[in-house]
Amino acid sequence: MKKTKETLLFTGGTGFLGSNILHTIIKDDYKLIVLKRSRSNINRIKDLAGRLILFDLDLIDLEQVLKQHHIDKIVHCATNYGRTVSNPLEIMEANLMLPLRLLELGKKYRVNCFINTDTILDKGINYYTLSKSQFRQWLEAYAADSVCINIELEHFYGPFDDESKFVSNIIHKLLSKVEQIDLTEGKQKRSFIYIDDAVKAFVKIIDNSHSLNKGFYNYQVGSEEKVAIREFVEMAKKLTNNNKTKLNFGALLYRENEIMNPRLDLAKLTALGWQPGISLAEGLAKMIEIERKGWPQ
Repeated sequence: MKKTKETLLFTGGTGFLGSNILHTIIKDDYKLIVLKRSRSNINRIKDLAGRLILFDLDLIDLEQVLKQHHIDKIVHCATNYGRTVSNPLEIMEANLMLPLRLLELGKKYRVNCFINTDTILDKGINYYTLSKSQFRQWLEAYAADSVCINIELEHFYGPFDDESKFVSNIIHKLLSKVEQIDLTEGKQKRSFIYIDDAVKAFVKIIDNSHSLNKGFYNYQVGSEEKVAIREFVEMAKKLTNNNKTKLNFGALLYRENEIMNPRLDLAKLTALGWQPGISLAEGLAKMIEIERKGWPQ
């Protein structure tokens, strides 16, 4: 059993993944501190006001947060995918420099555990994957000082995710019944995982991390159900009852170093008692139903 009232420090708590984790883990006996930017949109966590301790990264001395609060675990969910910026320095700040500063401060103030959100994608695809790969190396280097956990996520999705992400972008275009969507041939497979299942994986890992000795631990999170992109888009079109939009497969080239058939090892995660409970068809139908209703007031 975990000790009572552990303090968790979150980055990315206002984002899609982080906010969903917070909504679930707040039901447990944790003290939750969230690092954000002063310009961050807090709509995703506004209903948790008064139950979280919020700090603006750009307005405070980061070290003072760790000095004043005894942090047991750091959960790094903040991510810059690089979809709306071309400056690699901005991507490196969120994906490498910020977590590296937290790693070093964690070592100084004896934080027991650092949990990092990673991707299963190849480091050669873009600046985002490169920065994630580089931080993983740093995380391994710090493993002698604390429990360092790396979580490799496959393609997670769900209602009200960032529209720049693939699943949300496709769903929104299909719901809007755009004339045409340009796509690759769509033969690459993905292990899509619904947000609820991804969150359950994080909570399992967080709750069980207290039993680990210092060292590096890697978990992969996804579904055994591998689906080709073409099959996914065709399924989404059918579920949105869209008879208008043309799916233009082959209009785009595959990305360099694209993973065509991801290899997942879920054994470490299932050993904790986790199993994905929502199939792709179920998850898409649920997402589409919720998206049709619009953002909750």
